[in-house]
Amino acid sequence: MSGKFFKTILLLTIIIGISAALGFRQKSKQAEQASKPQLVEPAVFSKLAKDENNFLLDVHTPEQTHIPGTDKFIPFDQIAGNVGSFPADKNTNILVYCRSGSMSKIAAQKISELGYANVYDLRGGIDGYRESNVEVKISPSSHDLGEVIYGDVVTTTFTFTNFSPAPLKITGISTSCGCTKASMEKKELNAYEMTEIKVSFDPAVHKDDTDLGDIIRTIYIETDNPNFPRLTSIITAKVIKK
Repeated sequence: MSGKFFKTILLLTIIIGISAALGFRQKSKQAEQASKPQLVEPAVFSKLAKDENNFLLDVHTPEQTHIPGTDKFIPFDQIAGNVGSFPADKNTNILVYCRSGSMSKIAAQKISELGYANVYDLRGGIDGYRESNVEVKISPSSHDLGEVIYGDVVTTTFTFTNFSPAPLKITGISTSCGCTKASMEKKELNAYEMTEIKVSFDPAVHKDDTDLGDIIRTIYIETDNPNFPRLTSIITAKVIKK
């Protein structure tokens, strides 16, 4: 009786051990599949890139003109040394691209190995993306200056990208209020060229309290491209007195 009992216990132990091992292998396989970068077509990548909650990353070296809205440029072979530049949330969608797709493939895999669960690699790189995506854009679409003390002048920058195959001229730059000024480094851009918009905000310019509290100011850029004649972006702030 005792011998049969111990044989039964031994058999059950072996079965449980095998089941646990198989379960572990299955979970490991699922985790490996889940963390594998997804190679996506330009149309899918474009839709994802327009969502500002996603993290858009250019890894091509040397640096190129970025897809509008790009959050960061990190060379494909320097991913491990720039972990702090990535979102803290490992479930954030990470969109990776280079010029043709070879560098982004390497970078996307490295990013997945950092624990990011949703990594998208642009098939064909920016060369393929250009064929189906033409746009002129200011990035970001809005910028919060946070708390601004009345009397201080705050500055920030936006990126203006001519992501089109034709040259472009800036025909006008203006803002919605005299407290806000905007200027551009270049007024003429070649195809697939970008430049900076420098913006300053002086809440005390009116010499009264009209700029106190929550404010929204708009930057207007006019171009000679008939498909993108006027573009806008905004700054927000909360102006307080000491």
